[in-house]
Amino acid sequence: MEMMKREIETGAAKAGPYSVAVENAGVLYVSGQLGLDGAGAFAGPDAAAQAGRAMENLGGILAAAGYTWDEVVKTQIFLTDMRDFRAVNEVYASFFSGAFPARSCVQVAALPKGGLVEIEMIAAH
Repeated sequence: MEMMKREIETGAAKAGPYSVAVENAGVLYVSGQLGLDGAGAFAGPDAAAQAGRAMENLGGILAAAGYTWDEVVKTQIFLTDMRDFRAVNEVYASFFSGAFPARSCVQVAALPKGGLVEIEMIAAH
């Protein structure tokens, strides 16, 4: 069986040589999303606002690829301060209505553009 890799384009600006998302064999791999709006500004000064916008960005990518939140099987959250865990967790949970995906959450020293949170995901049909 030949695997076919399909790049998902959303028109969103990218900061480097990577795809916003790639689909292969019914699995969608979505690059990490910061809490940036369409103009490239952070949605707010706090991690909760940035997490909400990152999740909205992820939802747009899912839709562009023909996937839904119910098909998300794994996420990874990167925080610059683990004290933001509770606030980000509350925002994150509000995007799911069924079984939650598997997830990991780690603290990192820094994120691109000085972001406070970045979220990536994998979805499968």
